[in-house]
Amino acid sequence: MIVSFYVNDRLVQLETPPERRLLDLLREDLHLTGVKEGCGEGECGACTVLLNGEPIHACLTLAIQLEGCHITTIEGLSAPGELDILQNAFAEELAIQCGFCTTGMILSAKALLLKQPDPDETMIREALSGNICRCSGYVQIVKAVKRAARELREAAV
Repeated sequence: MIVSFYVNDRLVQLETPPERRLLDLLREDLHLTGVKEGCGEGECGACTVLLNGEPIHACLTLAIQLEGCHITTIEGLSAPGELDILQNAFAEELAIQCGFCTTGMILSAKALLLKQPDPDETMIREALSGNICRCSGYVQIVKAVKRAARELREAAV
């Protein structure tokens, strides 16, 4: 089948089997390697991307589901050579350790902040609950999301 969808605001048309995973399309066909494969079962969140603004697991999403959709990967959060406020906050708050989970965490946090500009800690933890970090206790990650939320609110004033 030929599937047409948008990746980071760019129209993509690919010929692919309908059961091919979004994860493989992104990494192998489009060379967007920010998305990672962790468990391959939708449990760890390393493969999280945004589909029409909602966080989804790319390892569980099939090509047949993508027609007309908008996908945002970590590569599409900011202009080349620049960091999104969330990416900067993760770096500044030392929320990045091994880095494997980071792209999924950031995209899940992005989806939250698009809906809720002033989330409390419970909301942040709930939004990140589909993402597993094996290196941290999540304290720095939550701080980074709070910081990014604050900076986004201040920038809007």
